Amino acid sequence: MESSLHRYRSQLETTPWFRGLCVELQDYLIGHAVLLTLERGQYLYRRGEQSYGLYAVLGGAMAIGTVGMDGKEALLAVLGPTAWIGEISLFDGLPRPNDASAVSRTLLLHVPEAALQSLLDSTPRYWRDFALLMAQRLRVLFENTEAITLLPAAQRVANRLLMIAGGYGGLNATQSRIRLSQDSLASMVSLSRQTTNQLLRSLESQQIVSLKSGEIAILDFDRLRAASLGDADR
Repeated sequence: MESSLHRYRSQLETTPWFRGLCVELQDYLIGHAVLLTLERGQYLYRRGEQSYGLYAVLGGAMAIGTVGMDGKEALLAVLGPTAWIGEISLFDGLPRPNDASAVSRTLLLHVPEAALQSLLDSTPRYWRDFALLMAQRLRVLFENTEAITLLPAAQRVANRLLMIAGGYGGLNATQSRIRLSQDSLASMVSLSRQTTNQLLRSLESQQIVSLKSGEIAILDFDRLRAASLGDADR
């Protein structure tokens, strides 16, 4: 145990899931955790690997997705502070369903599998708290799938930028500056990089976003929201 990790409590409480936990559960997760640092491009886990617990992002960002046999990437999300990841395998005991890799140098809080299982065996009511975390992630997944299926390309890009900036509905902290490459955004919305670049340049020309290498800054949330609804001139 590392009691010194309690200094991260206020940061973890910036997102709804952890903030909503009872104090005893918060104390247990922090008190049984260790810190883990990943360098850019390093994998936390790969699809098909055994689960070793639950993780919270404290700094940097994690890319969640899968690389196919042909090398094509299916990027689901890029999660920053203070997102929790790894809960799915906690429920079914099966291998990891996707890859998780560091987008940049990333600091993680790691709660080992053994500590989680001991907690849940002794206090089954806490299963509901972890179920809420998984339900929150499922809602985001359904929204993303719906957007990719139903929305035109321009709305799809605006919608995903809003979702990321809004912290994926509370999975991680909100942000006005999104550290994300255009290649990664294109993978997320199932568009070519060229199309994604054109749509971002259009948003930039309207002063809705500002583009830098590896970063997208949201300048006008109201107009970005309007663009996600198909009315960029609102």
